[in-house]
Amino acid sequence: MEWTEAISKAIQYIENHITEDISANDIAKEVYISSLYFQKGFSMLCGFTISEYIRNRRLSLAGNELATSDKKVIDIALKYGYDSPDSFTKAFTRFHGVTPSMVQKNIGMLKTFAPLKIKLSMEGGYIMDYKIVKKEAFTVLGAAKTFSYEGAKSEIPEFWKEHYSSGNGKYVCGMFGINVDEQMEGDTFEYLIADMYNPVKDIPEGFITKTIPAFTWAVFPCKGAMPDTLQNVNTKIFSEWLPSLKDYEFAAGYCIEMYDDPSEYQNGTQDENYYCEIWIPIKKK
Repeated sequence: MEWTEAISKAIQYIENHITEDISANDIAKEVYISSLYFQKGFSMLCGFTISEYIRNRRLSLAGNELATSDKKVIDIALKYGYDSPDSFTKAFTRFHGVTPSMVQKNIGMLKTFAPLKIKLSMEGGYIMDYKIVKKEAFTVLGAAKTFSYEGAKSEIPEFWKEHYSSGNGKYVCGMFGINVDEQMEGDTFEYLIADMYNPVKDIPEGFITKTIPAFTWAVFPCKGAMPDTLQNVNTKIFSEWLPSLKDYEFAAGYCIEMYDDPSEYQNGTQDENYYCEIWIPIKKK
């Protein structure tokens, strides 16, 4: 299934099951894409995590039902996945800016959140540099932590800050940022701040080693100040490169960011020439 077709099918699946207990993993299975890449790609393309999108659609529909029917608040709350009127009221008020009872009394305005539509347009036309490289298995030493896909965007930068503020940078400088979801399903993944492992050295307390298997990788260079350059390339991977990909598909639940040594640049990671890479494992279809 092509990437844009998979995203369109995922959106339709959400609409067809909006009142059911569905997860990002359920949707990824439906469109035959690993949960890791589906959730990352959906967020890049659509601007929302899967959970945020489902929550916004449910609250939008709930507001419409409150305004146009005589149903009780508790019944609508249960229909859209809330186990109590209180939790529903809090979420509803944050989203709409008015309480459910105000809507029933025709006080205030509701917000709408329409289903996403994927449209193909004549965009791109630029040259996106990448190379396909076979790499043997290699082992890294890293600080590891498990994250949920839902909160990873804000939590991983905090993990990096904690790593350096605690003095752990003297053990692992941070050559790699590695996402690992070996089963390629579920709502969580392991993330490592890592360097290449030197087997002659002891493993510091609190750190682990992990062997990254041999793969063929699509390697995307990123040149410029962080984090904007990295984020821009990531967005192009999921919005331009993947939709045009015909011969390859994801090979495994790994995604690696490789960072050059900031001390080699006059302005560190903010230097206009700072270099890093994104690695994605691929295989022939």
